[in-house]
Amino acid sequence: MSQEIVFKSQRRSEISSAPAQHRFTLFNILKSQKVWAWWIGGIFPIALLWLWHISVEKSWVNPLLLPAPDLVWVALKDLYSSGELWSNLSVSLTRIAYGFSAGIVIALILGLAMGLSRTVEAYVWPTFKVINLIPVVGWIPLLILWVGIDEALKIILIAKSALVPMTINVFKGVRNIPTALTEVANVYQLNAWSRFKHLVLPGAFLSFIGGLRLSLASAWGALVAVELLASSEGIGYLMVYGRQIFQLDVVMATVIVIGVVGFAFDLVIRFIQKRFSAWTTQK
Repeated sequence: MSQEIVFKSQRRSEISSAPAQHRFTLFNILKSQKVWAWWIGGIFPIALLWLWHISVEKSWVNPLLLPAPDLVWVALKDLYSSGELWSNLSVSLTRIAYGFSAGIVIALILGLAMGLSRTVEAYVWPTFKVINLIPVVGWIPLLILWVGIDEALKIILIAKSALVPMTINVFKGVRNIPTALTEVANVYQLNAWSRFKHLVLPGAFLSFIGGLRLSLASAWGALVAVELLASSEGIGYLMVYGRQIFQLDVVMATVIVIGVVGFAFDLVIRFIQKRFSAWTTQK
C-alpha cells in the first residue's frame, strides 16, 4: 500500500514537471473559445438536417417537393463525378473574379474622389444614391437591351453589386480620418502627395479591408441572381435546369454548393481582415 502511494506521488510530480506542451490535452482544445464557438455554431445545422430527415421519413412533407438528404448527397456526388458541377462552378468563379475586380477598382476611384473633394461629392453622390437604391434585378431588363445576355451583363451587375458597399466604406474611411492627424499634417505643412500617402491612403486602406466582406457577399448574391434569370451556364443556371426537369435533389445540391462557396469566401475575407488588423496594430 505504501509503495502504491509513493508511486502515485512520483507520477504526479513527473506530470507537474513535464513541459506545458505535453500537458495540453484534448480537453484543453475542446474548451478553447474558437473550438467552442464552432461547436455552438454547428448545433443549428445538425438540428436542421435531422429535422429535414425526419420530415421526409415521417411523410410530413411531400418527398417530391423536398427530397431526402441521402438523395441530395447522391445527386451532389453524381454532379461532381460527371464534371458538370465543376464546369458550371468554374464559370461562376470566373465571372465573380472579373466583376468583383472591376467593381473594386471603380469603387476605390469613386470613394477616394468623393472623400477628398466636396465638389465631386456634390456632383456624384446623388446619382450614386439613386443607383444604390435600384436592386440588381431591376437593372436586368435595361442592360439586356444595351449589352445582350452574354458575359458583359453578368460582369456589369456583379461589378455594380461590389461597387456600392466598397465605395461607401472608402468614402467614410477618408472622411473619418481623425482631426488630430489632419492638424499634425497641417503643422508639418505636408505637400499633397505626402498627405495622401501618409494620411489619406492608410485611412482608406483600413476601410477598404473592412468593406471587402460586404462587397464579396453582395457580388456573390448578384451572380447567383443573374444566372438564375439570364444565363446558359453557371451554378445558378444549374439550379434552374434542375427545377425545369423537376429534379429537386439537383436544386438542393446546388443550393448547398452556393452556400458552401459563399461561406468559404467569407472565411477567406475574415482571415485577410484579421491579418491586416494585426499588422496595423503592430504598426
